[in-house]
Amino acid sequence: MDLAETFLLDRQLLELIGVWLLYFFIHSLLASLWLKRRVARRWPEWMPAYRLLFNLQALLLLLPPLYLTYIWDGPFLWQWQGWGWWLANGLALLAAGLFLWSAGYYDSGEFLGLKQWREQERRVEDQEQFHISPLHRFVRHPWYSLGLVLIWTRDMNLAFLLTGLLITLYLVLGSRLEERKLMEYHGVRYRRYRERVPGLIPIPWRYLTRSQAEELQRDE
Repeated sequence: MDLAETFLLDRQLLELIGVWLLYFFIHSLLASLWLKRRVARRWPEWMPAYRLLFNLQALLLLLPPLYLTYIWDGPFLWQWQGWGWWLANGLALLAAGLFLWSAGYYDSGEFLGLKQWREQERRVEDQEQFHISPLHRFVRHPWYSLGLVLIWTRDMNLAFLLTGLLITLYLVLGSRLEERKLMEYHGVRYRRYRERVPGLIPIPWRYLTRSQAEELQRDE
């Protein structure tokens, strides 16, 4: 590989890192209570569409970093083969299945922002009530956990490895920022839940039984 090719590859990787960092910054800023409250004070008429527009921009802004990741044509650092291929892809299929199954436990209208738009809701806080789904009995952020499984069961080249590391770091930090909001929304009840259930990685001796989850949901 000559100097020009090396420079081009380094530039592509720096662009990839920069685009991901920009995406994370914009996503975190728009998701913050600080910005939502500012918008609610100055432009309350925008709030019914806030969640809908937030999801739309999150989807559109995700396209550039994914494009840069997948056009990378460098060599693979590792590829799953033999029994490892079956294990990795089996886990990925399981994660995808659990993701689709668990979606039924969310208020899709509220999650997408359609409910807020339909009801012209101007409150900053999320409208969904405190609810512990089956997967939430084992981890506090099951969709993040399933996303990590999907990422780390793929074949890895340098671009995908950097993407995986950046997304993993963001999910770890983002889950903590999200929990600050959840503490404001649900107070002591969420604190009790957090003390008994791990964040992203299941721990065999830290989970809620069905009856314990139901009891915690009834607590005020």
